[in-house]
Amino acid sequence: MAQITDSVGEFRRKRRRELLTFAVLAFGIWPVLAVGVVGGYGFLVWMYQVVYGPPGPHDVRPAPPGSAE
Repeated sequence: MAQITDSVGEFRRKRRRELLTFAVLAFGIWPVLAVGVVGGYGFLVWMYQVVYGPPGPHDVRPAPPGSAE
């Protein structure tokens, strides 16, 4: 009987530890990591545009006379 009681107690401790680990991952580490990745990507795009300029049309030339445009 003592062995059954010990295994139940061990099961409860293991389950509590797994739930705590899940809570830390789900509500602590993963949200911070997600915000960091999205913020890092935004920062890289911003720095790229600082160096190379914003996206948009380049070398816009008027249509030659007599064209269909």
